[in-house]
Amino acid sequence: MWSSDDLYFMRLALDEAEQAARKDEVPIGAILVVEGQAAGRGHNSPVSLCDPSAHAEIQALRDAAGYLRNYRLGGATLYVTLEPCLMCFGALIHARVARVIYGASDPKVGVSRLLPALESAQLNHASEFKGGLLEPECRAQLQAFFKAKRAQS
Repeated sequence: MWSSDDLYFMRLALDEAEQAARKDEVPIGAILVVEGQAAGRGHNSPVSLCDPSAHAEIQALRDAAGYLRNYRLGGATLYVTLEPCLMCFGALIHARVARVIYGASDPKVGVSRLLPALESAQLNHASEFKGGLLEPECRAQLQAFFKAKRAQS
């Protein structure tokens, strides 16, 4: 079901998430791939950057757009360790990202449960969303972070 490239890039996203955890940020990482190459990387940074939009997906989009000198990222695939939220979904649509592959689902703010309603909105672009890639590893990383946080309280 998953290609060796899919596994490779999600493991890079897990590495990005680990960087977030080391900064005491929620461990979410993202890699944006264009033509088989990692063109953008990002990890959660809203606390350290004092920026509510500094989600891993947004950081990867910014990195790739700067690298490619184009905000349109048609044909790209985003690998992210946690299902994107509605804000990130909007940015992915505006950037024209073709595929979004995520690890763990997010039942609280994940966008996948909203996709049927959003499809009827006749958006100017549609991305393929697929979840569950390395889901146990992605979920374990998040659970370990929050368990450590609770132990500190």
